[in-house]
Amino acid sequence: MPLHSLEPQRLYRQIAGQLQALIESGEFPVGARLPAERELAVQLGVSRPSVREALIALEVEGWVEVRTGSGVYVLARQADTRKQAVPSSEWGPLELIRARRVVEGEIAAIAAVQARPADLTAMAQAIAAMQRDTDKGVLPMAGDRAFHLAIVQACGNAVLTETVLQFWDSRRGPLFERLGGYFETVASWRAAIGEHQEIYAAIVARDADRARRAMQEHMDQSHQRFSASWSEAQATPPKTRETAEQR
Repeated sequence: MPLHSLEPQRLYRQIAGQLQALIESGEFPVGARLPAERELAVQLGVSRPSVREALIALEVEGWVEVRTGSGVYVLARQADTRKQAVPSSEWGPLELIRARRVVEGEIAAIAAVQARPADLTAMAQAIAAMQRDTDKGVLPMAGDRAFHLAIVQACGNAVLTETVLQFWDSRRGPLFERLGGYFETVASWRAAIGEHQEIYAAIVARDADRARRAMQEHMDQSHQRFSASWSEAQATPPKTRETAEQR
């Protein structure tokens, strides 16, 4: 009997697999409400963010429905119910933010020392683009990407640049987009723009320690925004999700 190579699963994918098996076995029948996020985390011995990512994955794939302020409910499954498969290789959004905190904090510190006038101009233009989009009620994804790209390009290291682009472009995965649909709002993006302005000010001031702290604080606040309770989430997603390719 031939053996096949094994791929380690992301933690949220393992959690989703267990919940899916319970749904398929009838432990959680159609229409049933799943245990609260906190309860699932305790029973599984994992963090609440990991449970949240698993629930979002199940929703993307059509197994459950998240009803803001009420709970997570099992949906009826039919042959054409599956909405979209979450790739097994997709990073968990909250875990991704933690990784970005480590890497991009140091990148910001380097940029504070090495940034050229052209780099600073690119950062300022990116923030201005974010502000324009936010004022229109549009998520400023293109400006956000341009800002983080300008910072890493100031380091002059192709490996770091490709790493940051891979981090950022992971936001386009179905898991991150669905999570953002609940927790990204015009108000949250205005807060994020303020955090970007602080990072930019630290880099302009050539203060590496301040730039590192500002980037880490930005990532901490991003993690906190995505970790808010479901009751704090907005039931209606933002106006649109324009990207650079759509403009």
